[in-house]
Amino acid sequence: MKMEPSKLGTFFEDFEVGKTIKHSLSKTIFESDNNLFSLLTMNHHPVHTNLDYCSNNQHGKPLVVGTLVFSIVVGMTVPDISGKAIANLMYESIDHLGPVFINDTIYARTEILEKKESKSKNDRGIVYVETTAYNQKNEDILRFRRKVLIKKREIKNG
Repeated sequence: MKMEPSKLGTFFEDFEVGKTIKHSLSKTIFESDNNLFSLLTMNHHPVHTNLDYCSNNQHGKPLVVGTLVFSIVVGMTVPDISGKAIANLMYESIDHLGPVFINDTIYARTEILEKKESKSKNDRGIVYVETTAYNQKNEDILRFRRKVLIKKREIKNG
């Protein structure tokens, strides 16, 4: 039996408007993830890193940095959405729908909203999607839209 390489991404032709993809990747966010991301991005707000400060605030415990959640969710979608991308053209409407805490597990689903052929090059098209992330309690925590420039399948001559 011949082993096949893993499939990364989806060709433009295979996206179906109206279809929702439940992504197979998921991620539990650990304290080390949040601390490292806070340090790397210079986000030193105590709501992310200071237990004493957090104990006297709304949630009583540290919140995970929102841009970390966004980055993880984008990454979770790569195998299904942007693995064959030429470019991510834009992100819009990034909405934080609920808090994310240390040890929450993040899942995501993406709805294909629209797709259209490139007007300038016939080997690609633009796919418009909306991704929603949710936690282990099935509570939506993040939603965003983006447009991705995706390769078409190669057309073989002869």
